[in-house]
Amino acid sequence: MDVGAKEERDQVWWGHRAWSLLSAVRARAPLVQCITNLVSMDIAANVLLAAGASPAMVHSLREVPDFTPRCDAVYVNVGTLSEDWLPSMRAAAFPGRPWVLDPVAAAASGFRMEACLELLSLCPAVVRGNASEILALASRSAAASSNFKGVDSSHGSVDAIEAAKALALSSSAVAAVSGAVDFITDGKQVVSVSNGVPMMQKITATGCAVTALIAAFVAMEPSDAIVAAACALAIFGLAGEIGMESAKGPASLRMHLIDALYCLDEETVTSRVRISLRP
Repeated sequence: MDVGAKEERDQVWWGHRAWSLLSAVRARAPLVQCITNLVSMDIAANVLLAAGASPAMVHSLREVPDFTPRCDAVYVNVGTLSEDWLPSMRAAAFPGRPWVLDPVAAAASGFRMEACLELLSLCPAVVRGNASEILALASRSAAASSNFKGVDSSHGSVDAIEAAKALALSSSAVAAVSGAVDFITDGKQVVSVSNGVPMMQKITATGCAVTALIAAFVAMEPSDAIVAAACALAIFGLAGEIGMESAKGPASLRMHLIDALYCLDEETVTSRVRISLRP
């Protein structure tokens, strides 16, 4: 089989896989507990609802023992980290329940880095961040990124591929690096996702929202988190592409992205997701 034929076959496989997982989310409406930051709660909840999942913004430590075991997945985001919420994050990230970590601005402070590393030791299925966050986590040092820019990345996603592979191997979690092209790795194979539009970066908390979507997809495919993460990133990016066709700016893109996610059909997903295995 020549290279072109193999790439076409792989694209067909990924397209059908992405549609299968989105259909499973719509059919089963997985309950995703989100211990996420105050900025992202609204868009994360709306993205999960549009995809067919059921979001729950539950962060009280007293509720974790009763509520978390009922959930299909847990999403932990440290964007507005506080000492009051950290115990809830630790308690919700228990074995036997797939959970996903978003290490927002991991290098912003020693407290934040220590919290992220502690959470990373609790075996998330996926850790999703921008290049600077993944580089900082992989190096185990808050000083890893001398060009740190808060939640924004001062590196391109391709710059963090090797760091992501090292992080995946050391943590046994799938590492996903968001950027113009997303890269997802289990430490051995690397998958790239090319869906999305640049203006999505102008909408606050889109990265947080896609991590919540990854949690919903991982709930449907806990044994293959690299596939679940890649498909979630592609679906979200595709919704952004379709939304951009009607948007006039970031605010309208946010609205149209959510609508596009809700309206995605099989033909659109299978023909337009751009996922490939990196050589």
